[in-house]
Amino acid sequence: MSELGVSPETPVYEVAEFYEIVTGVIERRFPKDRPTTIRGEIAKVYEKGHLYLDIVDAGTSANDSRRPVLNAHCWTAKWNVLKRNLADQGINLKPGTVVSITGYADLFAPQGKVGFTITEINVQDLLGDIARRRQELITKLTTENVIGEFRANAQRAVPAVPLRIGLVASKGTEGFADFTGQFLNSGFSFYLGHVQTLVQGETAPAQIVAALRYLDEQAFDLICIVRGGGSKGDLACFDDATVARAISQCRTPIFTGIGHTGDTSIADLAACSFSITPTKLGEDVVAMVRGWYDANVQRPAERINVASQALLEQETEFVAERRRTMMFAVRDRLTAEQRHLGTVGERLQLHVQHVLDTAATSLTNTRQLLTAYDPVRRLEQGWAVVTSSTGRTVRSLADVTAGDAIQIRLRDGQLDATVTKKEGTA
Repeated sequence: MSELGVSPETPVYEVAEFYEIVTGVIERRFPKDRPTTIRGEIAKVYEKGHLYLDIVDAGTSANDSRRPVLNAHCWTAKWNVLKRNLADQGINLKPGTVVSITGYADLFAPQGKVGFTITEINVQDLLGDIARRRQELITKLTTENVIGEFRANAQRAVPAVPLRIGLVASKGTEGFADFTGQFLNSGFSFYLGHVQTLVQGETAPAQIVAALRYLDEQAFDLICIVRGGGSKGDLACFDDATVARAISQCRTPIFTGIGHTGDTSIADLAACSFSITPTKLGEDVVAMVRGWYDANVQRPAERINVASQALLEQETEFVAERRRTMMFAVRDRLTAEQRHLGTVGERLQLHVQHVLDTAATSLTNTRQLLTAYDPVRRLEQGWAVVTSSTGRTVRSLADVTAGDAIQIRLRDGQLDATVTKKEGTA
């Protein structure tokens, strides 16, 4: 052995040579063509083009200075693909998430660090973990007593005619347009009170909660939460505990229309009612109003209309019958009156003839009588008519006095005389 304690048979390596040997050992043990899968809990995540993860054994304490840490990384080209896939599944890598990563080991000689290059991230494991945590959240919310039951909002009384609608949505999105479009041609006068919020991202839950609390104070009939379809990551804000609690605490019934068919969020489960899409939610609200209108306005109006038509037809037939009866009665009466008038006319004619005949006979008799008493005839017979100066007929000695002028009318003229003497009893 030499003075340095190194046997002549013991190789001496340069640092680069050493790392080259170690790299070879690692590549032989963990070759790129046979990827290795490692399961662990994310202790730290950092992204800047590339993805950097610190992976530790699941369940270990951060205070344990001896726990092993694996520095894993995913280069930009691969990470962009994996990132989109994770987002579509609603997966967000963060500390505490348990992951299964597939790739190969490598050595970064400048820092003397053994690392792990990620080529795949097991989505199914993560989805299972997300589903587990989601169910844990539902269980927690269901069993909470401090804020009330998880399904408390389902007990809220829904107005029969919900025309005042509070809306939590992002204006300009397809979900907003699909929902509001159902009211435009409904034929009913809806009022929509909209509060603008984000419907995806980390700040969305706080905005949704604030909007719900504001609208709950405004005396709306319903509050609708609307969001069109998207990836599970886009819809993650509706699986947030604060949103679910805010819904359960609202005094106003909450209706949701979130995502596509098959997407059911915790917000849906907490709400009074949920529809599979924003379009369906709009249709359901309009259908509620139309159902009430049909039952309480349209159908009663139709029944009144039918009854009115029947009554009108009945009365029309009655009037027609009365008209026919009156026409026959008038005709018969006119015929009878015409016969009566004919009889009366004949009787009047006979009576008039009788009256005329009687009058003619009376006139003849009167004429004969007048002729018999005609003064002219009496004058012709030698009688005279004496009148006073005033033209009064002198019938008695008492009508005149001695000295009065009198006129004596004879058959052929008149004598003027003066009473000189009266003889008789007067």
